[in-house]
Amino acid sequence: MVLKHSRQRDSIKEFLMGRKDHPTASVVYDNVRRSFPNISLGTVYRNLTLLTDIGEISRIHVGDGVDHFDADTSPHYHFICRECGCVRDLDMAGIDLDEMASRNFDGQIECHTVYFHGRCRDCCQNLHSVKA
Repeated sequence: MVLKHSRQRDSIKEFLMGRKDHPTASVVYDNVRRSFPNISLGTVYRNLTLLTDIGEISRIHVGDGVDHFDADTSPHYHFICRECGCVRDLDMAGIDLDEMASRNFDGQIECHTVYFHGRCRDCCQNLHSVKA
């Protein structure tokens, strides 16, 4: 698929590449609008969908009813804070869950999705400062 070059699409991808917090479309829109004041939310949604469809970014569903987007398309895991709702990458280098699951399974594991839930560092600190 040959795509026509788009500075807006480049800006969306560049914004996502600089983030590790997996922003929503509205956060992407609010930030890209600084460079492109006339961009519409629909254009942002269409470009996020296109970038997802061609595999340049990932769409993440974390159960909050809103899509989050990630420029890191490599296999990795996510943490979701039950207090503030932030979504963060987890560094779990060296752990191959597909291989571990395959040890006791008489089929072929092709992929998996795992989310870890709890409280992020900021929410833990806030919780401790409220109790003090």
